[in-house]
Amino acid sequence: MSVTVAVDAMGGDHGPAVTVPASLRFLESHADTRVILVGLGDAIEKELQRVPGALRARIVVRPATEVVDMDEPPADALRRKKDSSMRVAINLVKEGSAQACVSAGNTGALMAIAKFVLKTLPGIDRPAIASQLPTKKGEATVLDLGANVQCSPQQLVQFAAMGSALASAVDHIERPTIGLLNVGEEDIKGNDVVKEAAELLRRSGLNFHGNVEGDDIYKGTTDVVVCDGFTGNVMLKTSEGLAQMLYEFLKAEFTRSPLTRLAALVAYPVLSSFKRRIDPRRYNGATLLGLRGVVVKSHGGADVLGFGNAIAKAHAEVTERVLERIAERIATMPALTEASAGADA
Repeated sequence: MSVTVAVDAMGGDHGPAVTVPASLRFLESHADTRVILVGLGDAIEKELQRVPGALRARIVVRPATEVVDMDEPPADALRRKKDSSMRVAINLVKEGSAQACVSAGNTGALMAIAKFVLKTLPGIDRPAIASQLPTKKGEATVLDLGANVQCSPQQLVQFAAMGSALASAVDHIERPTIGLLNVGEEDIKGNDVVKEAAELLRRSGLNFHGNVEGDDIYKGTTDVVVCDGFTGNVMLKTSEGLAQMLYEFLKAEFTRSPLTRLAALVAYPVLSSFKRRIDPRRYNGATLLGLRGVVVKSHGGADVLGFGNAIAKAHAEVTERVLERIAERIATMPALTEASAGADA
C-alpha cells in the first residue's frame, strides 16, 4: 500500500539538517512512500537543493510559519501556535492527506496537540507513549513511558490492550504476553491501583503473565510491559544512562594504556557488535498510542539514522494496521468496557 508520512521538519535539536536527510534516505529504500515536509519553506528547500528529480517527485513541502520551541509550555503551543510545523503536520493526518506524523519536537506539546486534533480511539481514555526496548530474547514493548504520571487501573488495562495490539502487528506475535510492572511478582505486592489492574487483566482476555519486576524487562520475560508514565519514564531514562555509562567505562578501560589499546584492536569486532546492540538510535521512535492517527515521537537529539528509524516505525504501524487492531482488541474486552463504564458513572 502507498503510505504518506507528514514530517515535522523543524522539530528537535537539529531541525531540517537531520529531518530532511533522514526522510530522503527512507524514501530511497521505500518506493511505496511519500513524505510531506512541514516547516519553514526556505530552510527545507535549502536541504533539497541536490535531490534527484525522481526522489523529489515524492516529496511535498508544506509551509508553516511557526515553530514550537523545545522548552515551550504545551498549553502555549496548543493555543497560540496554530500554524506551527507540529500542528500542521498533525492536521495533515486528521484530514487524511497523510497516514502518519513524525516529530522530534517538544514531547508535551506533541501529545497535547495530537490529542486535541486527533482525539482518542473508542474505549481509550488517554494516549500512552510506547516504544520497543532491547531484551535478551529480542525486544519488548513498554508503555506508558511518560504521558500519564498517574493512571487508574482501567487505564493500565487499556495500555495493555494497546501494547498487545502493537506487538502483535509490528513484531508478528499472535498472542503477546503481558506483564504488569510491580515491586514484586507476588499478587500481594504493589499499591491498590496495580492490584486492581492485575485483577482486571486476568478477566480481560489478554494473555496476562502476571506481575513483573524491573529486571524482567531486559530478560524478555514478557512481550509487553505495562506501567504508569512516571515509573516508565524513570525506568527508560535510567536504562539509557546505564547503557551510556557502560559503554564509556569500556572505552576508558581500553584506552588506559598502550597494552589495552592493542587489546581494543583485537576486541574491536566484539565492541562494535556490543555498541550496535545497545545503540539507542536503533530503537528511536516512541508511538503516541491510542489516538485516531499514527503519531511517532523521535528523540529530540536524534541524528539521521535515529530519525529515519522513527519514520520506519510510523510506516510499519500504518502498513500493519495498528489502529484497526487496537480498536478490534478493545472491542473484544467486555471486562474492560464494563470497568470503564463503571468508572465514568
